[in-house]
Amino acid sequence: MAKAKKLFIKTYGCQMNVYDSERMVEAMNSEGYVTTKNVEEADMVLLNTCHIREKASEKLYSDLGRLRAFKDIKPDLKIGVAGCVAQAEGEEIMRRMPLVDMVVGPQSYHQLPEMNRRLDKGQKAINTEFPAGDKFDHLPERKGLRGPSAFLTVQEGCDKFCSFCVVPYTRGAEVSRPTDRLLTEAHNLVEKGVRELTLLGQNVNAYHGRSKDGAWNLARLIRELAKIDGLERIRYTTSHPNDMGTELIAAHGDEPKLMPYLHLPVQSGSDRILKAMNRKHGRDSYLRLIESIRTVRPDILLSSDFIVGFPGETDADFTDTLDLIRTVGFGQSYSFKYSARPGTPAAEKTPIPTDIADDRLQQIQSLLLKQQRSIQSDMVGHEVSVLYEKKGRIAGQMVGKSNHLHAVHVHDPDAKVGDLVRVRIVESGPNSLGGKRL
Repeated sequence: MAKAKKLFIKTYGCQMNVYDSERMVEAMNSEGYVTTKNVEEADMVLLNTCHIREKASEKLYSDLGRLRAFKDIKPDLKIGVAGCVAQAEGEEIMRRMPLVDMVVGPQSYHQLPEMNRRLDKGQKAINTEFPAGDKFDHLPERKGLRGPSAFLTVQEGCDKFCSFCVVPYTRGAEVSRPTDRLLTEAHNLVEKGVRELTLLGQNVNAYHGRSKDGAWNLARLIRELAKIDGLERIRYTTSHPNDMGTELIAAHGDEPKLMPYLHLPVQSGSDRILKAMNRKHGRDSYLRLIESIRTVRPDILLSSDFIVGFPGETDADFTDTLDLIRTVGFGQSYSFKYSARPGTPAAEKTPIPTDIADDRLQQIQSLLLKQQRSIQSDMVGHEVSVLYEKKGRIAGQMVGKSNHLHAVHVHDPDAKVGDLVRVRIVESGPNSLGGKRL
């Protein structure tokens, strides 16, 4: 029996990339590879990149530079770059870093086994095409799940063309997976012990998958998934305000398995900046949307994304953003200083001074953190459901996620991973809650 080869994979960025990395591992299992957490023993290294975060390319090239020493020691080591940076800079990566053996975009990773066979013949491989077919048709059934929660990609790509974003160029146009394949995959995951599914998409609430009785929207898909025995929780991310239809809002009020958490990026509280970002929604429409959602689900925890220092952002624009944050009250959020992405319209605009952007980022993060900790403190005394995902650092401790996606640690020595329990919150820490099982 041939000795198993070792695959080390590093995942950058979003939850979609986490899902993609799992599927890449499964694709390479067919080539005799098993995963390792130790890069020194790897026969292949895959870097699954993200182009959304600041200095994404620089981080990639820095990591590739560190891999050069491993390649010198082990010349047969295969090094691959996958994901959105690979899609955007494929040929440049090969030119700049000759140690890279293959480059594969996020729509082509089902081709990894064939590309690997080309490497075995001494040929380099690059594939950054947008294939006409569904890449998921060519991937093996999912195996080797690590816990009771799993991601399920239902939609990819984006048609919104926000002026700061590269996703339409690296992930392509919006494509939704057919409903029958999603239901089959969901059933298989639940049979393997999954109790919570997070539906993924660049614009997940733009989902419009084909079915035998016409196209389904995300609300219809959620309601059908909720009928699966053993599936206890459903979440979805990431959403666009323009795609929050009335059916999806209603589902938050009357579908018990849909968790009371919603990540709904607004990016700015200034209408002028939102127009410059080509977001196609305004401040007031966003606030009305939040009001509608809270009407059907008053206890929902809201999360968002914010970009500060966008080209042309004035003090008044930034004040509008702070005011929107105070008005909504977010349980958790992500905030970033604007950084230009080559090829996007905003990259051609003059950035605001770095010191001003840095100061605004500090202000907004301070406000968001204050809101987060206030909402966590308000949870003390409340009862929540917690899905145990792993054992804690302390003997007898279990750690899991509440229905509001808070991390919760509980002393529960007789419990096991996958248990869904009722817990009373007894304390609030900087980034997690402490609870007592009821």
